[in-house]
Amino acid sequence: MEMKNKFFKRILSYFIRGLVLVAPLYVTALIIWTGVEFLDNIIPINIPISDKQTVYLPGLGGLIILTGIILLGFFFSTVVPQSFLKFTESIMRRIPLVSLIYYSIKDLILAFVGDKKKFQQPVLVTMFKETGIKKIGFITQTDLGHLKIADHVAVYMPLSYSLSGELFIVPVENIILLEASSTDMMKMLISGGVSLKISKEETHEEDQA
Repeated sequence: MEMKNKFFKRILSYFIRGLVLVAPLYVTALIIWTGVEFLDNIIPINIPISDKQTVYLPGLGGLIILTGIILLGFFFSTVVPQSFLKFTESIMRRIPLVSLIYYSIKDLILAFVGDKKKFQQPVLVTMFKETGIKKIGFITQTDLGHLKIADHVAVYMPLSYSLSGELFIVPVENIILLEASSTDMMKMLISGGVSLKISKEETHEEDQA
């Protein structure tokens, strides 16, 4: 009976190890493939190989889109005067709905890939001083003078297992700067605290177990 239990425990252990290996690879590949299909559907390209047959090359439409974006970036950075771009944006700023959509998307993209990236400074925010409960977030604005709010900063707090989050205006004294990688903190938040940076020593001990 004891040998039978050990056998099933060993099988279960192999299954869990296999699941840990396969599941992340499958989900990652599925997300990448979905992104490729989404880009390809924007510019569907089927290469004709005969009068009645065509071939679909995965990623070709996405490659054309990415190449076009790079060329546009080069064109507007080197050929088109910056004054023209500022003039165009000043017109768009005066159109209510267009302005809201355009600048919201632009600021969101610049927060991740622009020269002045946001989400770079993780912080620990004291939410309730009575209980000492804290939350992790990212400072997105340090100067709120345009809102006539002094000694406060804007902190964005992502929600676990979601691409959404909440924005809080927090007193400076309730914030502790974290000396940690913003990428590691984002993974920790998105995973609900499950994903943490593991040291080499811990990894070695886990492998031995």
